[in-house]
Amino acid sequence: MRVFYGWRVVAACFVIAAFAWALGLFGSSVYLQAVTQAYGWPVAEVASAITLFFLVSAAIQRVVGRSIDRWGPRPILLLGTACMCGGVALIGQVSAAWQLYPCFVLLGMGWSTLSMTGITTTVAPWFERHQGRSMTLAIMGASLGAIAGVPLLLLAVGRLGLSRGLIAVGVVAAIVLAPLIWRVLRFRGPSEIGQRRDGASPAAADLGHAILTPPIATSANRRVLLWSATAAFALGLTVQIGFITHHVTLAEPLLGMAGAGLLVSATGVTAFVGRLILARIVDRVRVRLLGGLVMVAQTSALLAIALWPTVPVLIGASLVYGYGIGHVTTLGPVVVRREFGAAAFGATYGTAATVIQLISAFGPALFGLLRDAFGGYGPGLAIAAAATLTGCLALLVGGEIGKGAHPRR
Repeated sequence: MRVFYGWRVVAACFVIAAFAWALGLFGSSVYLQAVTQAYGWPVAEVASAITLFFLVSAAIQRVVGRSIDRWGPRPILLLGTACMCGGVALIGQVSAAWQLYPCFVLLGMGWSTLSMTGITTTVAPWFERHQGRSMTLAIMGASLGAIAGVPLLLLAVGRLGLSRGLIAVGVVAAIVLAPLIWRVLRFRGPSEIGQRRDGASPAAADLGHAILTPPIATSANRRVLLWSATAAFALGLTVQIGFITHHVTLAEPLLGMAGAGLLVSATGVTAFVGRLILARIVDRVRVRLLGGLVMVAQTSALLAIALWPTVPVLIGASLVYGYGIGHVTTLGPVVVRREFGAAAFGATYGTAATVIQLISAFGPALFGLLRDAFGGYGPGLAIAAAATLTGCLALLVGGEIGKGAHPRR
């Protein structure tokens, strides 16, 4: 039986996500630790450069979405690959703190095209029945990036040194990603190869329990739906990015460097498990409710680490928090896709992603500033828990208001 080409696109995006999250989001914790250790620069100063990485990415999210709509994914993602690989390699060549900023500008440009907006905009035109599953499976590569990326980055830097290690990592990523993007991401959607979404017209037997209701966004409720989801995931991801960036530095005093690397990998494993479960259920559940429940679990995990900073609590709470990482990362575009439909997805999610990333870009710097101000991570983690809970309320309340404003059919 011939495999629907859309699943090949998903598989390619899985690999792209693995490298993007390994070198981008999760790699930032390695850069923070390695650079501060090598040069003795303050954590807050290096974290501020990492914040620029997220700010640059946020500023061009809408451009990325529109560019993929106009020219297709291949040229945009190839450009992103060049930027990300170049940025990673150059981080290892710095000799002054200010030189980190242009490196992270390049990294941010690459991250913007190879992460959530680029991948979901590439996948969205290919599916309708499996809209949630396809996006979740594509983004699942992020968990592989967390599981394998951090230990391999630490190994490369440890064995080869900061300079040669990061050059090697950048070269390997370019060798893998460039041919993959060139060969697989040639088409914008199934119509270009004479196919329909999901590979065929939906048969009743294939529908299962998938939620196939039409988009609910109207002129009356689109603002509350879009901005409640945007606020919720902006808060959730601000905390999440800050936590991930500082995870190695947070865990190292209790677990040592090797133990901290293993904990980050284990957190990536639970995120991977979370995404596996999400892929099975996402097309037949209320995604806003699911997102709210996950944020409650993450709030509890952050509070536990803040109140009881012991090895067992750190490990257990990190694993619980990690389970929710994939959900919070993935559910944003799934909510927008379900409530606004495929036709409006690129522009609508591009707008949401710009705001989400502009706000969440401050996560690493805020965690660093709070750590330096309080002399430890405890109070900052408690503040982060409150922000996550606020995001949960925005997601649930906004959904109920939007539903009330939607005319009954």
